[in-house]
Amino acid sequence: MDFNMKKLASDAGIFFTRAVQFTEEKFGQAEKTELDAHFENLLARADSTKNWTERILRQTEVLLQPNPSARVEEFLYEKLDRKVPSRVTNGELLAQYMAEAASELGPTTPYGKTLLMVSEAEKRLGAAERDFIHTASISFLTPLRNFLEGDWKTISKERRLLQNRRLDLDACKARLKKAKAAEAKASTVPDFQETRPRNYILSASASATLDDTSCPPPWAEWKEKHPGGWRPPCFFLLPLTPSVTQARGCLSLPEDRKLWNDEVDKAEQELRVAQTEFDRQAEVTRLLLEGISSTHVNHLRCLHEFVKSQTTYYAQCYRHMLDLQKQLGSAQGAIFPGTFVGTTEPASPPLSSTSPTTAAATMPVVPTVASLAPPGEAALCLEEVAPSASGTRKARVLYDYEAADSSELALLADELITVYSLPGMDPDWLIGERGNKKGKVPVTYLELLS
Repeated sequence: MDFNMKKLASDAGIFFTRAVQFTEEKFGQAEKTELDAHFENLLARADSTKNWTERILRQTEVLLQPNPSARVEEFLYEKLDRKVPSRVTNGELLAQYMAEAASELGPTTPYGKTLLMVSEAEKRLGAAERDFIHTASISFLTPLRNFLEGDWKTISKERRLLQNRRLDLDACKARLKKAKAAEAKASTVPDFQETRPRNYILSASASATLDDTSCPPPWAEWKEKHPGGWRPPCFFLLPLTPSVTQARGCLSLPEDRKLWNDEVDKAEQELRVAQTEFDRQAEVTRLLLEGISSTHVNHLRCLHEFVKSQTTYYAQCYRHMLDLQKQLGSAQGAIFPGTFVGTTEPASPPLSSTSPTTAAATMPVVPTVASLAPPGEAALCLEEVAPSASGTRKARVLYDYEAADSSELALLADELITVYSLPGMDPDWLIGERGNKKGKVPVTYLELLS
């Protein structure tokens, strides 16, 4: 316990001394060792990386989990090193409510059937959202947390050590400067001064010990001037500094100079040690700060993974909603015969348009078409379809597309196919050919090449 108290008192003293030194540096009352410009730039880049990483991490957490209570719960489970319980997504909860409503209102009624279809779609959307949150947490959030809780803490620790080494170095420089000033002052003082300086006290305790043989000047000179034998009290001067010695009531200032020389040598030795420790710590900190470039590369890779998972999630959502739209169109056509079910989006320009390309800036919406032929006419046989007189064109597929039936052609992103139009055909659809396969393809999935 005594050892701990001594260590605590020593640490408190060091902390107070460094606090005073740091305050004096802030007010310009003490010299400060400056770091080179490259090192300062590394420090600034590291601080900027840490600040922006924290912001991106917090906002990504909000994106993946908008509920603040749920985020706090997940944080507590993580700190307690316990597994976060599975939580139902909003889409899955909506699907559950719709399924229960359909069961109570009648699953065989048109409304009940529609509720069941939408419930299944929302359930798939909820599952896709769960997969996206899980993938994004592993591939993006976890590396950011590892940097803040691991690498950055190491960098901060080494920076604090570097700050302490710098303060020690500046303290040694100040100590050496004071020692040299005292040494220079002592070298200008004569061996004996009859006038009392401010840091000397007057003493008369050794007058009885002085005799004729042991009394050095100026007492011998005083005896020659006063041969009558009367001796006044022997007053002599004592310095307050511990460096000046007293020998039988007399001063030895040359020994004081020697002691100040020893103090200067000691201060120079301490300065060399402090400089070595500072340089070593600066090199360690520099290597860690230069490792921020590797951190940027790692975060870049994680960002690509996040974008990839987000793209997959939105593509799955679009596919599920497209399937739901087709199912609703078929169900509405069965319930209300002769009713055209399509989209409210404006139709894409026909093939004969003067625009060289038709590119979709956003995910397209495919209309529902019963057949290639106009209403009331027999469906065309794809094997008998031939290119129109206007000729064919090449088109690049923008997105993957799954064929809803045998009359449609499945597409893969970035592949090239041959397309053409038929008289009386819906302008939102074209005939696509790939090898010996042909079928209807949506125009919004294509980029027509000139």
